[in-house]
Parts: sequence; structure tokens; C-alpha cells
Amino acid sequence: MEKMTAAPNSEVFRRLPSIDELLRVEEIAALVHVHGRQNVLEAARCGLNDLRGRIASGALDATKLDAELDALPLAVQLVVTQSANCSLQRVINASGILIHTNLGRAPLSQRAVERIAEVSTGYSNLEFDLDAGERGGRNVHAQNLFAHLFSRQGIDRAQTAVVNNNAAGVLLALAALANGGEVIVSRGELVEIGGSFRIPDIMERSGAVLHEVGTTNRTRIADYENAINERTRLLLRIHRSNFEIVGFTEQPSLEELVELGHRRGIPVMEDLGSGGLVNLASFGIQDEPNVFDSLHAGVSMVTYSGDKLLGGPQAGLITGEPALVEKVCKHPLYRALRVDKICYAALEAILLSYLREEYDEIPLLRMMRMTPEQLQARCQALATAASSLSTQVIATETMIGGGAAPGKSLPGFAVALQSDNMSTNELALYLRKLPVPVVTRVEDGRVLLDLRTVDPVDDAYLAHELAAIN
Repeated sequence: MEKMTAAPNSEVFRRLPSIDELLRVEEIAALVHVHGRQNVLEAARCGLNDLRGRIASGALDATKLDAELDALPLAVQLVVTQSANCSLQRVINASGILIHTNLGRAPLSQRAVERIAEVSTGYSNLEFDLDAGERGGRNVHAQNLFAHLFSRQGIDRAQTAVVNNNAAGVLLALAALANGGEVIVSRGELVEIGGSFRIPDIMERSGAVLHEVGTTNRTRIADYENAINERTRLLLRIHRSNFEIVGFTEQPSLEELVELGHRRGIPVMEDLGSGGLVNLASFGIQDEPNVFDSLHAGVSMVTYSGDKLLGGPQAGLITGEPALVEKVCKHPLYRALRVDKICYAALEAILLSYLREEYDEIPLLRMMRMTPEQLQARCQALATAASSLSTQVIATETMIGGGAAPGKSLPGFAVALQSDNMSTNELALYLRKLPVPVVTRVEDGRVLLDLRTVDPVDDAYLAHELAAIN
């Protein structure tokens, strides 16, 4: 019988260290104290498996192995460091979109962060009545402050429930008030929100039957009245998010819809989507409805977001007639959609800022109130720091975003950047790869830094990083 010979690379395989030997290497052993033995063990196995695969494929022979083994501790360190990093991180939003859904929407105030730390690092009375010494309800925390805020606006009979986002608020309200019945809504208001979520789909999941009236551009109050039947449970008004209908259009006023609802004994619900607690006219944004406007118009219930124009945490807020809100809170879905102590803590802090009229404590409102002159001065200072880049301070428009004030913007300034050594897309990528990533926008072949959406405390960081670009 012919004698079998060993495979050419078998000797190379035998030169690979065992896992135990690799873990005793000084540089790798030091990693165990920082990242834990199991994490380092997995990274070491990953490094050895990579070498085995390259040997088996013939890409790595005996002449190259020594160099690879010398580099193996560094490779293990890179793997364990990358695997231990959190993927969610802080970024600087220089995009010029204030309520940027992909960047976490409205930033929280310092007071909100402090309240979260205070409430969440120990136990809390989330569902405990300290006076009675027994179980209580969690919604009381937000309700008291909301009631105080609405009372100042002459709205005395309104309760507020809190769920995890506005889509959940709409789903829950429709499920509690219109399941098995019809909800009348204009065709021109059947919007699609972020992430391809469509209002009709949400309504369908609630068990309510969508009854469309009117046309895309024109709906009259008579269209609603003619559609009312014995199965009608709600008249629904939906704020048009992210788009406008202009030209040959018609839409009944909210007051007309409320009058019809009262006359026919049918509640009117409004989905504001964003929904703020300030009049945006003071910021130069006209004709954007707020929560007070809706309640003064007499709607039975209004739903809106916590992390958009309100400037607070992600939440869906349901405000309306006490009997209807109580019905919503008794629905089985409420328990599945309710929020935790962290959300309530942040929401309380934001509402206190509104009650104290300390609007500059709320980052979103502070950014909206910044004047073009202030922005121009900041931009000029930043442009001076970017000595190796071609810079220009240009007038620009900052979008509100988040489905609020579609088609409207705030005037301001931005720094336009160009590099001789990088393309526009390469420069934008370079900024996104910084230790604190900077998200910009590309326009007309330039990278724009819109400083309205940047906290002034980050200006020094931006100046330092721009000055370091060769």
C-alpha cells in the first residue's frame, strides 16, 4: 500500500497556539481585566479561526505566519473592543432639521436628564399612593401637571393619558372608542408617517372601520354629515404631516366639524401628530395648530407626540374629555402601550419648564428662538477655525421636521465646506466618523453645517475637529 503524505499546510496548522496559550500572552491577559474573560476568549477564538481559514485556503503559508502571530494580540484587542462598544451614541446634528426622527427627535433638557437620574437610580412611587400606603395609578404624575397647564389656558375639563408614541395613542383611542364602528375621515388626510406607517393601516388594526369622504384636495362639511349613519362612532381630523395641499382646495374648519359632532352626538377626535404647547407664530411659523387651539375649538380628544414640538421624551399623549380618556385607560391595550418611570420623570420636568415659562430650558424651543444674527456670528467663528478648508457662511433655511409645519422653515445661516483633498461625500463621511459623529447635509456640491440645530456648547468641538483636517 502506498504511504500517505501529510498535507503541505499541516505543519503550519501545528504552529498555531492553543486558546490557553493565547490567553497567557501578556497583552491579551491584560484585556481580561478590562473586558472580562468570556469576551476575550471569544475574540481570541475569532482571531485563531481567521488564521485557520487563511491557512486552509492557501492564503497564509509558513513564511508569513510569524508576522501574523506577532499581530494576533492586536487583532484580538480590536475584535474585543469593537464588540464591547455600544452602537447607540451621541451625535451632533448639523443637518438643519430640528426634529430629526432618525437622530432621536427633540433632545432632552438638562432638568429632564436630572429628573431621570433622580427617579431611576432607586425606587419610586410610580404606582404607589404615599398617603394611603397602597397601590396607586401611574398616570397621576403627568395628569396633575397637564391639568395645571391647561387650566391656565381656560381649559378646565381635560384629562391626559400617556402611551409610548403618538401612533400608539391613535391606535388605542380608536380601539377604545370606535372598535367595530365607523370612523369618518377625509381622503386628503390619510397620511403616511415615517417608516412607511400609514394611518389607514393603524386604523384597521384598531378594529375601527375607515369611512373615507371627500376627495384628495376638497372635502366639505356636508361630506361628513352625509356619511354619518348608525355605525358612526367618531369624526376624525388628521393633521397633514410632511406635506401640503395647495391650489384648488377646501377643508372644513375644526369648529365646523365640532359643531357637527355636537349636533349629531358624535365625538370629534384630532390627531395632531406633532402637537406643541406654544404658539409657533412667536417663532415666525404661522398657521401651525397647537394642542390648546384644538381643545378651545371643542374637540373631544386630541392625540400628539411628546418628543416633537413639545420637546420632551418619546410618548403619545391623549388629552380630552375625562369620560373618554378614562375609557381609553381601561382598554386592555393601555397596559401594553403605557410608559415607564423614566418617561414620566422626563415628561414632568418638561411640563414644569412650561409652567414656569422657562422656555429656554427646553433645547428645541431654545434652538427655535435663536436669531439669524446669533447664528451668523457662530458660523463666522467656525469658518475661521477651518483653515485648511474652503469655507463660506451662507444664508439657509432650517426645517422644523417631525411632521410639524410642513413647507415652513426658520431663516438662519450655515457654514459651507469644501476640501481640496476630499470629495464632498468623503468630507461628509469623515465628519460622521469623528469620535462624536457630526451629521451634515450635502447641497450644491458642498457640506453644510447648519448651526441652528447644534448646541452652542459643541461649537468648540467642531472648531477643533475642523482645524485638524489637512
